[in-house]
Amino acid sequence: MPVNSSKQIVLSVSRRTDIPAFYMPWFMDRIQKGVFEVENPYNGRITRIPATPEAVHTIVFWSKDFGPFLRNRYGDRLEDRGYRLFFNFTINSSCPELEPRVPPLEDRLDQLERLSARFSPRSILWRFDPVCFYDAADGVRDNLTDFNRIADKAACLGIERCVTSFLDLYAKIRRRAETQTEITFRSPPLEKQKEIILEMKSYLEPLGISLFTCCEKELSQSLPPEAGVHPSACIPGSLITELYGGGISLRKDPGQRTAAGCGCVVSSDIGSYKNHPCFHNCLFCYANPAAYRKSESRRQRSYESTRP
Repeated sequence: MPVNSSKQIVLSVSRRTDIPAFYMPWFMDRIQKGVFEVENPYNGRITRIPATPEAVHTIVFWSKDFGPFLRNRYGDRLEDRGYRLFFNFTINSSCPELEPRVPPLEDRLDQLERLSARFSPRSILWRFDPVCFYDAADGVRDNLTDFNRIADKAACLGIERCVTSFLDLYAKIRRRAETQTEITFRSPPLEKQKEIILEMKSYLEPLGISLFTCCEKELSQSLPPEAGVHPSACIPGSLITELYGGGISLRKDPGQRTAAGCGCVVSSDIGSYKNHPCFHNCLFCYANPAAYRKSESRRQRSYESTRP
């Protein structure tokens, strides 16, 4: 089924997996062919998404590891073809028990520096996501330990936006944590969430970084207007058009969690849970279905044997 629109499209690459870290050769092959064929994860329907520079307004990359992207100069190659790029870079604290296969924090901060030096810092959103509280064998923990360090680095590089949310305790996430580890996730009450958000905002504000919340409608509405914390759009139509001009639809994406406060504009996501399993193995990730575990294991072994 083709996508028909008078507007240029935004490619989301990808909410479903980490393409910059693991699947850029596949991505570049499809760019060369000029089309993506994407299977709907719920009904199996195939959509053909055009991928030419004429059809695509902006490519929005989502990743926790831009190392392979930077080493292989994929951004340069895409810009040479006429594509505009935008980046959602999730950099959380160093927590191997939660994110066992992301690079060390020092490496990720170095990637942020190289990314912001090569591309405009305004085209990069720093996502500290999600904020987690959990019971471990030695007591209650959270993953806020390195927040200030990451913020200081981001501010020095000219990053202007931080997007955050609290962990959504889906049943499969709770089960995975409790059956595979000694960790039990906890959901802090609303008042505690407000306290944390305001502390984060008070640290970021003098650094020139604005704080936004992702799909946290109740929390956002509970904050006083003068707090200056706003609902986020990780695919922000207004910022993208400010950077790269008009030509995209600015309506909210009905396929996202608009009722929970998602402000993302319409985009076409080209990732696949099934065909592009993520190897970061984050304990809290909703996009880590047990049905694909064997496939993940095989591909992970193959990936580890070839990664530089």
